[in-house]
Amino acid sequence: MTDRAGTGAAGAVGGAVGGAGSSDGSDGSDGSDSNAAIRALGDFADDFFEREVFRTLSDYVGIRCLSPDFDPEWEANGEIDRAVELLAGWARARAIPGVRVEVLKQPGLTPVIVAEVPAAAGPGGRAPQTATLIYGHLDKQPPLGAWREGLDPFTPVREGDRLYGRGTADDGYSIFAALGALEALAAHGHAHGRCVVLIEASEESGSSHLDAYLDDVAERAGPGGPDLVVCLDSGCATYDRLWATTSLRGNAILTLTVDVLTEGVHSGSAGAVVPSSFRILRALLSRIEDEETGEILVPECNAAVPERLRKAAEDLARDLGDAAIESFPIVPGLELAGGDVAGRLLARTYAPSLSVTGASGLPALHEAGNVLRPSTSVKLSLRLPPSVDPSKAARAVADRLGEDAPSRARVTVEIDSAASGFEAPEAPEWLARAGDLASLVLFGNSAGAVGAGGTIPFLAELQARFPGAQFLVTGVLGPGSNAHGPNEMLDLLTAKRVTASVAHVIASAP
Repeated sequence: MTDRAGTGAAGAVGGAVGGAGSSDGSDGSDGSDSNAAIRALGDFADDFFEREVFRTLSDYVGIRCLSPDFDPEWEANGEIDRAVELLAGWARARAIPGVRVEVLKQPGLTPVIVAEVPAAAGPGGRAPQTATLIYGHLDKQPPLGAWREGLDPFTPVREGDRLYGRGTADDGYSIFAALGALEALAAHGHAHGRCVVLIEASEESGSSHLDAYLDDVAERAGPGGPDLVVCLDSGCATYDRLWATTSLRGNAILTLTVDVLTEGVHSGSAGAVVPSSFRILRALLSRIEDEETGEILVPECNAAVPERLRKAAEDLARDLGDAAIESFPIVPGLELAGGDVAGRLLARTYAPSLSVTGASGLPALHEAGNVLRPSTSVKLSLRLPPSVDPSKAARAVADRLGEDAPSRARVTVEIDSAASGFEAPEAPEWLARAGDLASLVLFGNSAGAVGAGGTIPFLAELQARFPGAQFLVTGVLGPGSNAHGPNEMLDLLTAKRVTASVAHVIASAP
């Protein structure tokens, strides 16, 4: 598919899905049978979520299946196993001919759910040859802050078409959407190729346990691995169309610790004599980030923005205006970086950025005495451009932080993880047309494509193993979904439409 700048949001960033006016009837001139078939899939998905999904998804919200990084005792606590049992049991009850659901478990690793669905022949007696792998995850982030009154991270609350609770949109809905799409195809007699659904349980920890399972899972799709990968763990710029993610940033996680004492001492005695660990840590961070602008100062963390993405961001900003960039719950008067909408799109998708996501050695305010503390540690999350090597970037940052420590303090830098970014290949014509038609019929608008700022390690890993695979990276993380933060919610209407759209894409594969 070729990018079509200036034709609406479709194809605006990259070219994974989109573009109105295709010959299959997406321009409204023909293809009424296809449109009716897609609407039927949409009706099925709407009923399916209310009848078969909502109760089990709500039960899942109540399970504290935190990712291993946030629950080191995950195996003993058994919450991930509870979630796996719930979701695998639901999967086994699906009315999909030949479906085989298996839980794979290796010692010391979180399990994965694998559902295999054989190819189905259509009225002509021939089954498509495209092997599809559909991906999602079930592990959760912790609550991360106070939720608003009436909400709790592990209590499902429905308000209209919004379901609140940790993990609803990231990514508990995914197994329901994946198997719901395949059940919709079975119910309506659509042909499709072999499909494998993979639901992992370590994605929020950088998919640290997934690699051990990937060869096995990929082989289940076929001897050459999957031809099409559908990832349901991404987002949407708006809720009015099907969005495909064309790129994702990489991520490096580091822990920085500064030690100055073996135990805390009275600040009146040691202050101005013993250097503050916090002051030294602050100085170290200035080596890698400009505190005035947020610019990352380590060359290995930066990359030039491809001109096609720069132009595409400008086109998308012109077409959608402020709606092209997610709104944030900022305090009144806060000035955002990036200048204009196009600049913020590029900053979020291609600029490196540093966040301090956690700290230790700092007492709570009500426990803070007049003590010069012995140590300060911070957890650093470094987002990286898709084309940057995350291991090299992390090593360069660690070296910069660890060299020539101020006042000869003891500085320790640990690289916790390094995950590669992702750039989707240009979509073949059939995939672009199928996604666009599904979006037009189910959402009322042409499909859109945009880069995202998060990281899905699985995609880069699978792309490296199977460079010929095509990708549809989509999801429900849109405005107000607030994944990883308080008040996470799933827009149920979008989940239903994404489910039906995925069904149509799979049925359209050759």
